[in-house]
Amino acid sequence: MSARNGGGWPGTVALLLASSTGGVGQHVRSVARGLVDGGTSVLVCGPAAVQEQFDFVGVGARFTAVEIPANPTPADARAVVALRRALAAEPVQVVHAHGLRAGLVAALAGTSAPLVVTWHNAVLAGGLRGRLSTLAERFVARRARVALGASSDLVDRITALGATDARLAPVAAPVLPAPRRRRSAVRAEFGVAAGQPLILSVGRLHPQKRYDVLIDAAARWRDRTPPPVVIVAGSGPAYLPLAARISAARAPVTLLGHRTDVADLLAGADLAVVTSDWEARQLFAQEALRAGVPLVATEVGGLPELVGDAAVLVPPGDVDAVDRAVRTLLDDESRRTDLARRGTDRAAGWPTEADTVAALTALYADLVPDVGPTAPEADAATGRG
Repeated sequence: MSARNGGGWPGTVALLLASSTGGVGQHVRSVARGLVDGGTSVLVCGPAAVQEQFDFVGVGARFTAVEIPANPTPADARAVVALRRALAAEPVQVVHAHGLRAGLVAALAGTSAPLVVTWHNAVLAGGLRGRLSTLAERFVARRARVALGASSDLVDRITALGATDARLAPVAAPVLPAPRRRRSAVRAEFGVAAGQPLILSVGRLHPQKRYDVLIDAAARWRDRTPPPVVIVAGSGPAYLPLAARISAARAPVTLLGHRTDVADLLAGADLAVVTSDWEARQLFAQEALRAGVPLVATEVGGLPELVGDAAVLVPPGDVDAVDRAVRTLLDDESRRTDLARRGTDRAAGWPTEADTVAALTALYADLVPDVGPTAPEADAATGRG
């Protein structure tokens, strides 16, 4: 059976990623699992730490360590050499890099296999770092056989950078397991009293996420009776400055660190909040709408096309707007109920993990149509014959 008829692609793909603690790593694990289940041979290359966190081997992929840090360093040269060795050790028909850092290493490695690069994030840095990142983006966009963008604004950007084939490739959030604890038990963990709101945000503690905006808004909510409890699940480099800001502002915010029970946290939450300066199809926003938790999110990147009218959108960096939106929803139960319904309806129409894997399988089959199937099936897979 051809990839386009619902079968797998029987070739070998190398999935490459840089340092990741969140969405990109989860996505690559999801893709690896789906490809392996469909009969594709999958080699994952990336830092040893991502294998420890996401366990690609556990879903049937092979793993080779290629240390690509989150930011450019002289070690990138070693990463290029390591990737060349990994790709020379076995036949690989397609190389698929996830993120600009991985895409740059793959482009510099000069693989003879078709290179696919997925853009998961926008470059937000300014100054010299921003200019260097733009040069790297342009180089990668022009070296990629196919450039994929997780949101429409990313597709527009990589097209402008010179990509010859840029396509939209929405990233589906892995479906969360059912909550293991009752709502009351989750709320009791954080000392939430009866009738007291619980507000949740989940994501890496990084400046892009603008948790400073959430903290400053939360500090204002102390005047409410009862004041809401705000929890943030995630780890990252901004932990210490955020903790200091919470203390200085006397904000009712608790940084939980890395959590594996997001489904439970959503079951206990009354509102979800995203305050990022930019997102593509943020996994937490998807999880919140699927769980029927009303969402306040910034009107940036791919979030408007993701949520439509199923969330309250606010300008980025605007503490007043976040404050007003949250207060309005906390005071309007019918509006929260309506958003919860809209959210689950909206989520039902999103591409699933299986849809994502099927689209990639068809792409790989188009790029390398003569792997595995007989000639007639290969012709059917490419629309020729």
